[in-house]
Order: sequence, then structure tokens, then C-alpha cells
Amino acid sequence: MGRALEGVKIIDLSRVLAGPFCTMVLGDLGAEIIKIEHHESGDETRAWGPPFINGESAYYLCANRNKKSITLNLKSEKGKEIFHQLVSSGDVVVQNFKTGTLEKMDLGYEQLKKSNSSLIMASITGFGLNGPYKDLPGYDYIIQAMSGIMSITGESEGKPVKVGVAIADVLTGLYTCIGIMTALYHRERTGEGQEIDISLMDCQVASLINVASNFLCSGIEPVRLGNQHPNIVPYQVFTALDGDFVVAVGNDDQFRRFTNQLGVPDLADRKEFRTNEARIQNKDHLIKICEDIIKRKTRKEWNELFDSSGIPNGPINSVKEMFEDPQMKAREMVVNMRHPLIEDLKLTGSPLKLSKTPVTMNKYPPLYGEHTDEVLQQIGYSKEQISDFKQNKII
Repeated sequence: MGRALEGVKIIDLSRVLAGPFCTMVLGDLGAEIIKIEHHESGDETRAWGPPFINGESAYYLCANRNKKSITLNLKSEKGKEIFHQLVSSGDVVVQNFKTGTLEKMDLGYEQLKKSNSSLIMASITGFGLNGPYKDLPGYDYIIQAMSGIMSITGESEGKPVKVGVAIADVLTGLYTCIGIMTALYHRERTGEGQEIDISLMDCQVASLINVASNFLCSGIEPVRLGNQHPNIVPYQVFTALDGDFVVAVGNDDQFRRFTNQLGVPDLADRKEFRTNEARIQNKDHLIKICEDIIKRKTRKEWNELFDSSGIPNGPINSVKEMFEDPQMKAREMVVNMRHPLIEDLKLTGSPLKLSKTPVTMNKYPPLYGEHTDEVLQQIGYSKEQISDFKQNKII
């Protein structure tokens, strides 16, 4: 079967996570990804460990499959010439340099358009290409702090807490994918390229969704609720006889079924609990009743009762338990890849399940500069020229 983005060439100047995650997704969908790395050090995440597996960092491996890696000195005139040559035959450039950096090197969008008038360029920055913070560096942790997400994460009496993964980077990578595919569709219809301005801050703020809307509509400052929900009750962690699990009662009908399984069906008819709005107003009283009942049975017992009634619930898995879950195995969320240095490389699978153009994972995360010679020969440079580039620290 065909691959959705086959024939699309993406020149990837990005490092660390947001950009590489974006281009990995596009590579899974069939795009050719040429990852350009610093000629002396490479992507910073190559050194982010432990853990390392035979010299390759687990962090680098998580976001760089389905790519080719070349090294290039973009500060040299010959390096810039090579880059323009790559761009002339490419479709998209993805970059996450600080605002204005590429322009100072004569490699900004306006300069690159001279080599490729239909070029699409996705520029990922911390705060965007305009505004008072445009020149500040963007790091996920700082963005989580400034965007409000940390202020609503954690227990109500505790300190603000960051999300356990670099969520701003991941969301930005996904939004960048959306922007690139939209720009490709626009170019298909009009022939026009464009620049895509994506900021970590914007993406993280957009992810506040209902919490942001609650504030904008009410003016009431959101607070940390721990494992509870600001708009739905009961929707939280409960403690059973043998440990914790999650219940998510999303509507009044589910609540009635929930109370039936608790053995207190009349609870759903009481005025203070009859509607979700009423349950929000009387949350503390309701949760105390539920907690006292739920602690009498095991998690397995409650899981069977709630599943039989269509009440959303689930265990709080460790990462190990999650990967051992038969559902994850059925969904192929672990993939095994051949690698020249790693005997049994396991990577997280793709959530994209397309019936006609399925994702493919046929390239392991490339070794540093592994494809430099191959790519440069493809765009017209001879073996002798490439050898000279190496001697002169151009690649």
C-alpha cells in the first residue's frame, strides 16, 4: 500500500523534541526526512542520558526514526550553498532556532524562497515571531510555568507541578504537523508556499481548553484540584480495598448507573445530586459518601461492576504495566526495529491507524551523520567534493 506523504521532502533543522517529534510523525506517514545536524556536536539529545544503549541515548531514539542524518556547518559559505541546494529540491523546512537566527545567516524564509518559490517553512519558537518575548529562548519547563498549566496541576494544598513529560513540546510538534499538512494542501491547490509561525507558548495555552474557557467566561481564577475535574463530579481517583483507581462519570445517566452499582440507587434522585451542576455544588458531601462505599471492595470487583454497567473506570498503571497491557499489544504500541548498534531496539508505536495509507517504520533513528555522503551525492556533489568538505569542516 502507498504512504500518505510519499514524495514529500522535508529538510529538518530542528533539535531536541518539538521539531523532531513533528518530523518523525511526518516520516512515519511516508515523507522523506533529512535531518541536518551540527557538524561537530549533533542534536543535543544524543547526549541526554542515561540511559544509553551502545552509545545511543534513549531520549534521541524516541523522536528520530524514519530520518536520514547529515552533518553541515551552516556558518560556512559552502555549508549555506549546500543547504540552499537541498532546499531547492525540498518541500518543507522545519526549524527551531531562536527568532531571527536564520535571517542573520541569510537562511530565513525570505532568503530561502529565492531557491524555492513554493517552499513551506515551519518556524518553531518559544514565544512566536512577534511580541515582546519573541527573542527569549523557549524551554518546555519554562513554558509550562508561564502558560498556566502548572498553576492548575498538583494537589490543592501542594505546590504547582509540571506534567510528567515535555507536554508543550509534544503539543507543539503535533500542531506543527497540522500546520505543515494544511500548507501542503494549500500549495497543492494554489502553488503557493508559506511560513508557519508556531510557538510553544501558544500551543500550551490552547491546550488549557475548558479551564481557559471557564476563566474567560466567569472571570474566576482556576485552582489546582489534584485528581478531580473542575466541571464534572464524580471524576477522580478513588481508593478501593487494595489500592487506587480512576472513575469518570460523565453524565447524569452514568451517575444513576454508578449509584446503582454502589448499592445506593436513591442517591441519584436526591435534589443535591440529581444533576451534574448540583453535584458540583455539593461535591464534598457526595465524594465522602462514595469514598466510604468504594473502600469496601477491591479494584477488580469495582472494575467488573462498573464495566458491566458502562461506567468509565481504569487502573492507574505504571509505564511497565501499561506496556504489558494486552490492549497495547493488540494496538502495536511497541515496535521492534533493526539497528546497527542495538540488538533489540524497542520504540513506541504510532497511534495513527490508517486503512489505506498505514504508517511505516522502516528506518531506525539514524547514527550521527550516517547519510551525509548519500544525500550530498543525490543532489549532485561528487565523492571528491564530499571528501574535501570533510577536510574543511563543512560537513
